[in-house]
Amino acid sequence: MSTIFSERLRELRVESGVGQVELAQAIGVSKGVISLWENALREPKLTNLVALAKYFNVSVDYLVGLED
Repeated sequence: MSTIFSERLRELRVESGVGQVELAQAIGVSKGVISLWENALREPKLTNLVALAKYFNVSVDYLVGLED
């Protein structure tokens, strides 16, 4: 999941014109956590996946690569 998730997260964030700090504040994590996710060094908890999916209006399945 890490590679697909990290690529899709970065892509969604950049396409939305949102910085790491702004995204982190919106979902209640630190900027460093966003960076770790985008660099595939950590994977998010389910609650964070749901928060990201809601923020970007996509499915969790899309974020983790189960659907295109």
